Amino acid sequence: MTTSLKEDRIPRLVIMAVASLGVAIMLFILYSLVRDSIPILAHVTLSDLLLGIHWYPTYDPPEFGMLPLLVGSLSVTFAASLLSLPVSLALAVFLSEVCPATLREILKPVIEILGFFPSVVLGFIGMVVIAPWMVTNFDIITGLNLLNASVLMGIMIIPIVTSLAEDSLNSVPRDIRDASFALGATRIETVLRSVIPAALPGLMTAALLGVMRAIGETMVVLMAAGGAAIIPRSLMDPVRPLTSAIAAEMGETPFRSDHYYALFFAGLLLLLLTLALNMTALWIESRGKRWRS
Repeated sequence: MTTSLKEDRIPRLVIMAVASLGVAIMLFILYSLVRDSIPILAHVTLSDLLLGIHWYPTYDPPEFGMLPLLVGSLSVTFAASLLSLPVSLALAVFLSEVCPATLREILKPVIEILGFFPSVVLGFIGMVVIAPWMVTNFDIITGLNLLNASVLMGIMIIPIVTSLAEDSLNSVPRDIRDASFALGATRIETVLRSVIPAALPGLMTAALLGVMRAIGETMVVLMAAGGAAIIPRSLMDPVRPLTSAIAAEMGETPFRSDHYYALFFAGLLLLLLTLALNMTALWIESRGKRWRS
């Protein structure tokens, strides 16, 4: 009995140590971002940072308006989600409810493997294939724009959301489906009125995790979004999201300059956005568990 308790205590301690280390690392990252973000507020007001429409950090005097960067990140994420989430849900329903078992054993691993597709390769495709095609067919100046980046971003998050949504649908008890069929419902009615409502918290969590993946992506938007720090007025306008601004400018920014601190502030904004989405996903999941119980 004593030996069994000791054997149970060791894995518990290991898990607690690993979890504590992860929390400590996250707190250290947050501390570093806050420490190197605060100095910019000594020279630029918070309202000018968040609401300013001009991002010219190398001008004299410099301008650090991050509104175009924020709008660029949110617009790419929103457009990518609008394109990919319906497709992801449809694929998840097909795999879970309609797809034959033999075909599912092939499609499921293929979709999961696509989730590991290198983002730099997608960005390269956007630059050398999609951008010239858009210039030719839409009569625009550049094919590196909001639409290009959104399509590529949507392709990136489809495998992630599909896999998570399909797992959520599979977790719905078989009894719910059998009860619906017993009452005379068709397969479509069962899916729409019984299975999807029962799996809705998990589906929403999957969608939010896909959005988090999109808002933190760097290479696709760096290569395919155009890099113009402007507020887009159409899908054909180039944009410069927060991630691409940090990736493109940090390497050439003087250490501890105002530009340096401003980029750290942009990183802090990204962290807060993803943290808010993560907390929302956890809240939805907890509400779903309470509702199912």
